Amino acid sequence: MKNTRYKIGVIGLGGMGSGYLEALKDNDRWEVVSVCDLNQERLDWARELFPGVVTTCDAKELIANPALDVVGIFTLADIRPGLIIEALQHGKHIMAEKPLAASVEAEKDLLRAIEDSDRIVAVNLFNRNAWYHEQMQDFIREGQIGELAIVNVSHQTPGLMPTQGHQAEGPPFHDCGMHYVDVARWYAGSEYEKWHAQGVRMWSWKDPWWVNAHGNFQNGVVFSITQGFVYGQLAETQVVRCGIDVIGTKGVVRMQHDFKTARVEYHGVSHTEVKEGPYGGKKLDVMCERFAQALDSGDTSLLPTARDSVIASEVSQAMLDQASESNAPCVGRPEEMAEILAKRGKSKKSDAVAV
Repeated sequence: MKNTRYKIGVIGLGGMGSGYLEALKDNDRWEVVSVCDLNQERLDWARELFPGVVTTCDAKELIANPALDVVGIFTLADIRPGLIIEALQHGKHIMAEKPLAASVEAEKDLLRAIEDSDRIVAVNLFNRNAWYHEQMQDFIREGQIGELAIVNVSHQTPGLMPTQGHQAEGPPFHDCGMHYVDVARWYAGSEYEKWHAQGVRMWSWKDPWWVNAHGNFQNGVVFSITQGFVYGQLAETQVVRCGIDVIGTKGVVRMQHDFKTARVEYHGVSHTEVKEGPYGGKKLDVMCERFAQALDSGDTSLLPTARDSVIASEVSQAMLDQASESNAPCVGRPEEMAEILAKRGKSKKSDAVAV
């Protein structure tokens, strides 16, 4: 079995890019050759992490380096398309964050270029790298819940507020919710057929900050997805409601997490069990390892694909648009939003449940 050490250059050292650098450092399959960012302090930090790494403010210079096997593109969405095209033109494999572009139209154009290439391009739909989802799907394939009927997903947290970092990625149901649109589709094994989406414009903000979408897939599986960064923003003790119920004709398997521990309950026809394990954050360590394995073998079946990302982005945006256009109720006052923002400015604890 191959155990090649691959050379990578990383563009974008914000929250996600920094996380990737730390994951790459902990994996002996990777050699970080160069990094790129416009922030000198981040470049200084990268040099401390990787003594001898080449640093630059010029992404094109990094991409053109013939020594690189892979480019990690972890900038904001509006910058990614040009960098991805440039990397493909230089024959690089690509790890990227989602969404791939700032508009669905741009994503579709980019997808054509990606699929016309022979390069491996994977997008971090992190749930597809989670141990708990993989084990739950194994349980379903074993027939323990009978025929799959209903997928119910909830991701409600006191997360990012308006003005706190979405911009090019869009409001929460697109930026964050596309992960859960992808999860439901992954479990159903089918494409979305129809839905109804309802939103709430909290604190008089122009965009819905809470959305529920429900409907069915082409194969008849029914779904409900609820996502919002509105869950007890000023509660004395902050809590979350995050998890998934997968209901069949005979049994159920369900998971809930608190961003630290994932708890899975298996209620099958011949097997009942409860498992707990680490939530694992964005699973960047798994993403980096699986990408190296895909380069070894050419088998990309364990990687979240650009197509998966574009479909999730397109559907979540359409659901958000419907929720926005259907006279979404407006609840709360701008003064409350100001109070929440002031509290979040004093404490970073709420940021831990912002994804």
